[in-house]
Order: sequence, then C-alpha cells, then structure tokens
Amino acid sequence: MPIDATLPYDDQNIFAKILRDEIPSKRVYENDYAVAFHDIAPVAPIHILVIPRGSYVSWDDFTARGSDTEIAGFIRAIGHVAREHGLVMPGYRLLANVGGHGGQEVPHLHVHLFGGKPLGPMLAG
Repeated sequence: MPIDATLPYDDQNIFAKILRDEIPSKRVYENDYAVAFHDIAPVAPIHILVIPRGSYVSWDDFTARGSDTEIAGFIRAIGHVAREHGLVMPGYRLLANVGGHGGQEVPHLHVHLFGGKPLGPMLAG
C-alpha cells in the first residue's frame, strides 16, 4: 500500500529494522552513510536496494534535511554498488519511489538498482 511521504519517520519500518539487524538481509555493501542489499522479491537478475543509514522517509525528505556529506556518501554508495556488479557498461536503472502517486511502499528512502538484462521502457504506454 503506498505511503504518505510527508508523514514523520516510522522507526518500525522494515528498513529501519534491517539497519538495526533485527531482520536479516543479504548485504552487498555498506559505508558510513548507506547499506545495500539484495531485494527479497527481485524483478530483474540484479535487484539491489540501497538505503541511507539516516531516518529519511523519502527522496524529498533526504534532500531537504540530509547533510551534504550524507547525500554524497549515499550517492557514492549507489555508484560503487553499480560498478562492483559490472552494471556500468551494459547499463542499469535507478528508481526511487516517492509517496502515493510514486508507489512508495516503505516509509524509508530506498533506491532500487536494477540490471542484468535489457529493462525496456520505464512506463507502459
């Protein structure tokens, strides 16, 4: 169910629990600002989620409240994961859903990194 990205951060969301190691994840990378792990329901051969360590509901929340250092560290983590998984040359897709119309389902900023095959158009006609 899509969420309202303007609501306060809920520290009981699944990604907050993953950050606290209350729920296991198959981590592929982490730095001081982000954690990356395989999606449990992948829709592409490579489907990795990258989440900031900070308590941010959405991309909007992160860009409004995150420090320059947090934002740079998070974005660098995404690039690192893409390079480490050999996705730069063939190409890949990044997706961050925001709010109800964007289809956001977890109230913690997360970026989907998709790759490993041609992904087709973004939106069906």
